[in-house]
Amino acid sequence: MARTEYVGVDTIAGPFLMLGDIRGVGYDELVEITSADGIPRQGKVVLVDEGATLVQVFSGTQGLTPSGTRIRFSGAPLEIAVAPSIIGRTFDGLGRPRDGCGPVLGGERRNVNGAPINPMARLYPRDFISTGISVMDTLTTLIRGQKLPIFSGNGLPHNRLAVQIATQSHLAGAENFAVVFAGIGIRHDDAAFFTSRLQESGQGNNLVLFLNTADDPVIERIATPRLALTAAEYLAFDLGMHVLVILTDMTSYAEALRELSVARGEVPSRKGYPAYLYSDLASMYERAGVIRGGQGSVTQLPILTMPNDDITHPIPDLTGFITEGQIVLSRELDARGIYPPVDPLKSLSRLMKDGIGKGYTRDDHPGVSSQLFAAYSRTQDARALAGVVGEDEINETDTKYLAFGKAFEEHFIAQGIEENREIGQSLDMGWYLISMLPAAELTRVTMEELRAHVGGDAPK
Repeated sequence: MARTEYVGVDTIAGPFLMLGDIRGVGYDELVEITSADGIPRQGKVVLVDEGATLVQVFSGTQGLTPSGTRIRFSGAPLEIAVAPSIIGRTFDGLGRPRDGCGPVLGGERRNVNGAPINPMARLYPRDFISTGISVMDTLTTLIRGQKLPIFSGNGLPHNRLAVQIATQSHLAGAENFAVVFAGIGIRHDDAAFFTSRLQESGQGNNLVLFLNTADDPVIERIATPRLALTAAEYLAFDLGMHVLVILTDMTSYAEALRELSVARGEVPSRKGYPAYLYSDLASMYERAGVIRGGQGSVTQLPILTMPNDDITHPIPDLTGFITEGQIVLSRELDARGIYPPVDPLKSLSRLMKDGIGKGYTRDDHPGVSSQLFAAYSRTQDARALAGVVGEDEINETDTKYLAFGKAFEEHFIAQGIEENREIGQSLDMGWYLISMLPAAELTRVTMEELRAHVGGDAPK
């Protein structure tokens, strides 16, 4: 129920309004702000102290005056309307419809702040999610209920990869699969690309899209991922769906959090980010998982651009601590025209071992992935040696590793944006690449297994 309206504020500073002591106001409470010209805005309470209440305005304070500003406290936190009809809809960064189809009807309103899943209620993630991308499905497998970030850099094709994953991903054997896609601080051309590509792919029937563009108020970016996760939790735990949440770009979110922290006058930590960046990121990443006894699941694939390609930067560094691995995009592979430019040696899926093999993908998956990884690692040594002494001076084994590495990058890692490979196709391709290696180098698979898959093409 709406509360009494207050006229006038004490101070306006940046995106904040400072008011005096207001009884009964709660942290994160939604606020309606009206300027002297009658234009409404939204905000939320970010600080409650004795004698002072601080309100953050989502769309900025430009045009507001201390004496002419009206404040109405709602008594409730920021919420989003949820109903089965949100599937196929497009919303802005604050959860307002931007597809021209009107408000969400016939549902309920949910607090967007949510809460991490209780560890005692979690079921260990095991089921394989197919992305249709060979290097991910085979070497850094995504598991239902996992949180697996993609570490990218400015100019790398993470947006194309995000769309491809969104359009191709599915949980093996599950029809009730949905994708919640959130663009955070993205450019207008990227927003148009996401919208058009996702609609053209026919994914509209199982997609919920949230778009916060670069010219939207920076403070709105704090809310966008939480809105997306709240929608995903509703679809998963109320409707029993398996939901993949793609958040891009989490660096924009962290930058907004830093700007908000500076405006509050908080003491900065590493590189100017607030000391609570870790716990803030964890409050969102830990909303992924499978609940014991439930039917649905939430899987997260957050995407972040590493400033200056620095994987030790606070954003990827802290993200790596919270999540279960990472997929790292390579600028070197991208420069050579290889898409998607995933670097297998820097990438890792910590839950992969429990979601592949018999009963999940194929019996030979663990051996193939292990042998491919070992061989590609050995290829880097052969390339380093060839760079010093020349390719003509290296031995036959190293020469075969160079040929393997070239074929692995150009045919296994590389695939078109429209190419959707089943896991069986990717594993078969892996066996033929393994057959390029000398028999003595096969340490993770047996010759009998190799002959069973490639026949006469097996090495002698």
